[in-house]
Amino acid sequence: MRILVTGGAGFIGSHYVRTLLHGAHQGCEDARVTVVDKLTYAGNRDNLPEQHPRLDFVQGDICDPTLLLDLLPGHDAVVHFAAESHVDRSLESAAEFVRTNVGGTQNLLEACRATGVERIVHVSTDEVYGSIDEGSWTEQWPLLPNSPYAASKAASDLIARSYWRTHGLNVSITRCSNNYGPYQHPEKLIPLFVTNLMEGLQVPLYGDGRNVREWLHVDDHCRAIALVLNKGRAGEIYNVGGGNEQTNVHITERLLDLCGADGSRVRRVADRKGHDLRYSLDETKIREELGYAPRIPFEQGLADTVAWYHDNPGWWKAVKHPSQNTGRQGLEGTS
Repeated sequence: MRILVTGGAGFIGSHYVRTLLHGAHQGCEDARVTVVDKLTYAGNRDNLPEQHPRLDFVQGDICDPTLLLDLLPGHDAVVHFAAESHVDRSLESAAEFVRTNVGGTQNLLEACRATGVERIVHVSTDEVYGSIDEGSWTEQWPLLPNSPYAASKAASDLIARSYWRTHGLNVSITRCSNNYGPYQHPEKLIPLFVTNLMEGLQVPLYGDGRNVREWLHVDDHCRAIALVLNKGRAGEIYNVGGGNEQTNVHITERLLDLCGADGSRVRRVADRKGHDLRYSLDETKIREELGYAPRIPFEQGLADTVAWYHDNPGWWKAVKHPSQNTGRQGLEGTS
């Protein structure tokens, strides 16, 4: 089996690729993997093995139709992670989010249609649903995105659905809650706070910190994607939640404790524009239809993640302070 993974040098994509190469996903134990990644600031070649007999790496842009038409022939499936994904950046400069997330997805799907790729999983986010005061979103919930990032992902979901309905592409969509784990870019909440604390800096907490998110370890998310790839139905959407709702205040308190710091290290900052209050996914469908359930308890996963950043300063310092980067880092656990 040959799988093309877009955005495979990013946080979630690279974890998926590493687990594929380790033979961790049933039905794909010997899969050959092609990663295509533009290597923007969030894509990091150090997230992947330098060499592996079943890995081919191509630096390229999913908005480039010629590249995709050259790469896709011979691949059995595509798992599409490539996206601009940081909400704060989308508030300042939305154009690149529309270009990559909407235009890039359409370009990829068109290339899949032209080259006869049999199976596609489009990886999306719970943020397309907006904010929910109580209860949980099912897959039938209307899309009410509140940031340019979320709007661009909602648009990409609709593009993906249209290629299933109009052209008959075997496309499934996943929508996941907040991920955490090793190799996450330090612009995101957990690695930002952890690395700031390790550098003796304060951590910036938005508003009153009462915003609620579901948290899921990246390994559990990638197992869900593997299940959807192998057993998911065409044209269907699958919510992937962690069932673990935490306020940002609680996350901050746990990170302070794990890093041996106190409340004086917290700096309250003005709240983000249009900041969604609460996310919550109903994941009944993927549990009942595909037999999915998360395995990593949040407290264990969070402690393990903090320990990983503590043990791998070479990785996160090169990402967080790129002007000081002197080349590929020697890391444990990159293969």
